[in-house]
Amino acid sequence: MQVLKRPPSGWPALVLNADFRPLSYYPLSLWSWQEVIKAVFLERVEVVSSYDVKVHSPSFEMRLPSVVALKSYIAQDRPPAFTRFNLFLRDAFTCQYCGSQADLTFDHILPRSRGGRTSWDNIVTACAPCNLRKGGRTPKEAGMHPGRHVRRPTMYELQDLGRRFPPNFLHESWVDYLYWDIELEA
Repeated sequence: MQVLKRPPSGWPALVLNADFRPLSYYPLSLWSWQEVIKAVFLERVEVVSSYDVKVHSPSFEMRLPSVVALKSYIAQDRPPAFTRFNLFLRDAFTCQYCGSQADLTFDHILPRSRGGRTSWDNIVTACAPCNLRKGGRTPKEAGMHPGRHVRRPTMYELQDLGRRFPPNFLHESWVDYLYWDIELEA
């Protein structure tokens, strides 16, 4: 991971909850500079840190925020949505049958053709070859068992899992609010 002294392209701002923790680690909670300026004017956020770049209008000048904190706390204890991305995150972007991280899909443990539902406790991340090999069979019939017990994760668990996948770059003004092992370049 690279820590940038110059702002990243697009001038995104790190968005923190009212408790100064990121709304999300993976993907990292970033807003475009346009969204942040709007939120500042609507008084929904506090500017915590700014870039050295300013935006201008005929009657106004403002430094672009690099870190903002919401004024109202958003509870993080709601159940996570069942999405492909959240499923892959729960399973650490790894096939639950062979451990591959390539060509990922998802697999119904109890096949849909046998009444299996699309839900947290019946879907696992699978690479395409394993998914094809298992086909419409149960894990017992196919001799293929998922590497972990499947269940709906909590938002806290997904946030914790997201910390395992830091982005390729961070701006130096974001580092104090993120909880990865980060080495600053001299």
